[in-house]
Amino acid sequence: MSTDTPATPQIITPQSVLLDVDAGEINEDVIGRLADVLHVQGRTSDADGLVAAAMAREAKSATGLPGGIAIPHARSASVTTASLAMARLSNKVDFGGPDGDADIVFLIAAPEGGSEHMKLLSSLARALVRPDFVAALRDASDAESVVDLVGAAVNPKAKATPAQPVTAAPAPPSSPEAASRPRIVAITACPTGIAHTYMAADALKYAAERADVDFTVETQGSSATTSMTAQQIADADAVIFATDVGVKGRERFAGKPVVASGVKRAINEPDTMIAEAVATAKNPHAATVGGSAADVDDSTSASVGYGGQLKQALMTGVSYMIPFVAAGGLLIALGFLLAGYEIANKTLDQTQTLSDGAFIALHNSLWDLPSGGVMTYLGAVAFAVGSLAMGMLVPVLSGYIAFAIADRPGIAPGFVAGLVSVAVGASFIGGLIGGLLAGVVALWLSRIPLPQWARGLQPVVIIPLFASMIVGGFMFMLLGKPLAWVTTSMTDGLNSMSGSSKIVLGIVLGLMMCFDLGGPVNKAAYLFATTGLAIGGSAQLEIMAAVMAAGMVPPLALALATAVRPSLFTEPERENGKAAWLLGASFISEGAIPFAAVDPLRVIPSMMLGGATTGALIMAFGVELRAPHGGVFVFFAMNNALAFLAALAIGMAVACAAVVTAKQLHAARHPNDEAQLEAAVA
Repeated sequence: MSTDTPATPQIITPQSVLLDVDAGEINEDVIGRLADVLHVQGRTSDADGLVAAAMAREAKSATGLPGGIAIPHARSASVTTASLAMARLSNKVDFGGPDGDADIVFLIAAPEGGSEHMKLLSSLARALVRPDFVAALRDASDAESVVDLVGAAVNPKAKATPAQPVTAAPAPPSSPEAASRPRIVAITACPTGIAHTYMAADALKYAAERADVDFTVETQGSSATTSMTAQQIADADAVIFATDVGVKGRERFAGKPVVASGVKRAINEPDTMIAEAVATAKNPHAATVGGSAADVDDSTSASVGYGGQLKQALMTGVSYMIPFVAAGGLLIALGFLLAGYEIANKTLDQTQTLSDGAFIALHNSLWDLPSGGVMTYLGAVAFAVGSLAMGMLVPVLSGYIAFAIADRPGIAPGFVAGLVSVAVGASFIGGLIGGLLAGVVALWLSRIPLPQWARGLQPVVIIPLFASMIVGGFMFMLLGKPLAWVTTSMTDGLNSMSGSSKIVLGIVLGLMMCFDLGGPVNKAAYLFATTGLAIGGSAQLEIMAAVMAAGMVPPLALALATAVRPSLFTEPERENGKAAWLLGASFISEGAIPFAAVDPLRVIPSMMLGGATTGALIMAFGVELRAPHGGVFVFFAMNNALAFLAALAIGMAVACAAVVTAKQLHAARHPNDEAQLEAAVA
């Protein structure tokens, strides 16, 4: 048999094929055998690392498919060439397939980063849903025959590019059948976009052909995305979202009846999903795309659970808030540098809003500053603008939490909830609760069936109006005061730890700053520190220094860890590590979030240890800080910059050593595994 097909030498060789072998009793044995085959050929420099990456992917979601097939796969820095290894087993092994154990196993090993080879891997995945291809693999007499079969399947010249929309054969446009056939469009997407994205697309396509349905699918995978046309979407009777990640361009399908699930359900039950989509198209009360961020049938969905959705909503709010923190804090620090610390008493306080003519008062106050020349005036402007930006933190947090839950209709009620939270003194805690409440109310209102004439007004008038009224009234009349009491109690509790127990206070503040990396606990500690600046006094200035130094530890420590032990981190993490140097130096704790999201059980405790160390040392050294933000750019606002740097460096070293040690001691969850890479992307 010939082995000279164009793609064959690049992805599979006869030496990568094991026929009718006993590779072990469990899936890890089979994966290990195939990884060893690739290692012998020089296609991976670390067989154990490849096994760990593939097993972590198995732990997240089994790779067994209908028909006795399994496709364990992973991305790893140890993989030098995109490769396939295949085993036809004499004894079947459990890979979590829906209809039993697997006897045909393909190990897909991909280097980190996307490139043309992703199309080849995706083509193989699509071929595995074809019964004739699988039957040919089972009947192959030798390894060369398997290589020829795979080479033909992955040769991009032999078929349409996987990224193009796949369309089931339509009836002629002028025929009566074309007018009567249901029209269904679909999106398929998995976290890595190597295999399941394209397998789901083809499984749905074949099911649509069997059901005589006009069908078009857009694959949002690693091979890039070619969007379906606006006309195809407009003509569709219903849409299927078979995704494990967010849908790109979801707004294109606004108002369309929707069936949603995880991507594996589309592979395992494509006929059922096509039937559900056809039924949904005929149901006037079916869920539609638009007001909802995730219109999913909970009884059939394999999508993210409530805990995951809550986390996604909170992190969305935090991510939109970060630019306000960075811009506002650094502008305030610039104001101090140009105009001195007394400028804070001459311009708008950062806790004020633009209500009651505050902006006019601010503008007028700038012209009434004592003599100081242009620099003083510019410093006052910088401080004022920064204060206004910082004053937007709670509304932005609340507004985009609601946006994550209910899409655009949730933004207005979310911002209203945040503004009410500030007005009643509930601060960040109120913003979190208010944002969640606003999102849920807006989502509920979006699912109320309305007459056709009112649907156009629903997302832009009806939902914002009634959701804002409900949430705003609820916050003012019921939740505002209790949440304000909680905030006040937290502040009083921290104040009670001052004095002789200030080192303990430094430890507590350090732990809080590193616990959720810009989340509510972090912000509670930060609010305590910035509020104390208005009071003045040495103790309050020391608290501000401890909070800022501890908040700088996580991104700086992780940047250091990626530099000293790069092999423990994925390529995206190493790139994030480069950016984390500047983020940490600027006191942006959120620079550590990409690392914590991927590996929270090892990253967060390590960062808390380093932050607690730095917080305690700052209090012990008596470092004082008069600026609420800025990191290394506000050394001029400290009484002892060298002590600040020493405490920061020691905390960085402690956190770096802790996270490196933790990752080394848990080799079974190798940080280069695809499952963790998927989490970082998602």
